[in-house]
Amino acid sequence: MGWSQDLFRALWRALSKEAKEQVGTDLFGNKYYYVPEYRNWRGETIREKRIIETANKREVDYEVGDIPTEWEAWIRGKRKTPPTMEEILKNEKNREVVKRKSQDLYEEEKLSKENEELLAPPVQTQIKGHASAPYFGKEEPSVAPTSTGKTFQPGSWMPQGGKNPNQ
Repeated sequence: MGWSQDLFRALWRALSKEAKEQVGTDLFGNKYYYVPEYRNWRGETIREKRIIETANKREVDYEVGDIPTEWEAWIRGKRKTPPTMEEILKNEKNREVVKRKSQDLYEEEKLSKENEELLAPPVQTQIKGHASAPYFGKEEPSVAPTSTGKTFQPGSWMPQGGKNPNQ
């Protein structure tokens, strides 16, 4: 079945005028191709493609991380130009520096936590209210009720400045 698929693909590419150009390779031996937008024999416009030809032909041999991040971004269309080998090596060096610094920070934090047990706990400040609250800087309203409700009489309240509709 494998040789028939290869034959069919070769025939299809010959008939469809699909001309792929190799734009680069990576450290793992993967090859990257670009197929520009073209019109096929039926007059349909076929959009551009970005293709990867992996060094490991079998899918089970492929693992996460076998494609560098820069090439994956190019394949997915996140970047317009394919990466250069210098750029990939520079980014890899930067990743190693970040990894080393994070390891150092982790070790430093571990040591500081051990020393933290010897120090007195920090003083906690009590903040009451918020500057936008109507009672900021004043005494907070009490939770306890101020009225028992025994003095309430229906119809005895009148809004200020309003006219009584009954008059």
